[in-house]
Amino acid sequence: MKTRQLGNSGLEVSALGLGCMGLSFGYGPATDKNEAIKLLHAAVERGVTFFDTAEAYGPFDNEELLGEALAPYRDQVVIATKFGFKDGKPPLGADSRPKRIREVAEASLRRLRTERIDLFYQHRVDPNVPIEDVAGTVKDLIAEGKVKHFGLSEAGAGTIRKAHAVQPVAALQSEYSLWWRDPEQDILPTLEELGIGFVPFSPLGKGFLTGAINENTAFDKNDFRNTVPRFSEENRKANQALVDLLGNIAKDQGATPAQVALAWLLAQKPWIVPIPGTTKLHRLEENLGAVDIELTDTYLSEIGVALDNIEVQGHRYSEQAQKMINR
Repeated sequence: MKTRQLGNSGLEVSALGLGCMGLSFGYGPATDKNEAIKLLHAAVERGVTFFDTAEAYGPFDNEELLGEALAPYRDQVVIATKFGFKDGKPPLGADSRPKRIREVAEASLRRLRTERIDLFYQHRVDPNVPIEDVAGTVKDLIAEGKVKHFGLSEAGAGTIRKAHAVQPVAALQSEYSLWWRDPEQDILPTLEELGIGFVPFSPLGKGFLTGAINENTAFDKNDFRNTVPRFSEENRKANQALVDLLGNIAKDQGATPAQVALAWLLAQKPWIVPIPGTTKLHRLEENLGAVDIELTDTYLSEIGVALDNIEVQGHRYSEQAQKMINR
């Protein structure tokens, strides 16, 4: 497994990480614990060193799962988790008061069965708490040895700058993929200027870019994609053009659409580390295969021209969820 460094932080991780949310939360019933542990162990055995979780995934179940599964490998892996929601529940709104951040840190340390959090993200910006206070609190936790690196998620460029001035931000985690390229406008230039790594979540468009979803796909009743406008039947049909493009390039490369989508992300910047999630071993192996695919400048140009002619339909979040983004 190739490795990458997240910006100027000195934090080195596998070129692809593993987003662990779906093992416990978000996409229907939680994966059987024993099966989930097997998958996490398989990821470590295949060279993955970067695992992403949050108190809100469950809430709490996902951190407990990682704590148990990764305990035998603790010194070999980097675990990222997040704070920022009231009682760990996104529907209750943001809560990044310093007191709450400290409470989350202590609880996460217990659930993760560890003495330090390698990367501690603010899950969403809290409009009621100055970002300087958030960064200062994490700075104190770093000084105490409870946290190693500070991260932000879905923060805007101005917020990133303010936070970074108080405590260097090691990484920003936000959505970025072939069907959500907004970070290219303001975020990527800001991160490059400040030496901050970028960790794209949903790098496969919440599964859509794999080609396994079409207009006729029925999601589990507890799958959050039921609330996402981009996943309406009408928009899935309209967005099929992007999947067709990936399929054509994948055939030329002897790869899969998912591998091409991930290889495209890896080709954008050397400090980008996507974190695709999966519950299946064969998908994990497929995703990791993207690390060895090098898209030529010709292919990258072809993809760029094609993307300019494809207008992706539908918002990426519900109206309620959208309110908590890019503050």
